[in-house]
Amino acid sequence: MTPWNNENLSSCAYADPYAVPDPRDSTWSAPVQAGDDVDFFLPPPNPAERVNWILDPRDERRLALNATLTAAGIPPMPEDRAVIDQLSALPADVSTVLQRWLHHAL
Repeated sequence: MTPWNNENLSSCAYADPYAVPDPRDSTWSAPVQAGDDVDFFLPPPNPAERVNWILDPRDERRLALNATLTAAGIPPMPEDRAVIDQLSALPADVSTVLQRWLHHAL
């Protein structure tokens, strides 16, 4: 077996990794201009298409705790999931007090 050698690649074409791609290959149909209105509102939700699910109170408390922690500037980490699940299992009044404390911390 012949060991790999850089000198044997002389027949390969040089490719500049910093070359600018051809602007005609752009995925955008036209460049965005300063006056273009590219921001728009989504249509209002259709009540007939709503999912008719009711969350378990423990899941509601878990979601509320995640949202409160994030709003307080403490984004939950993946390793915090077990603790958040345990806190969500506590009674609703404990969850309410905990969320109130976090809201006051803002």
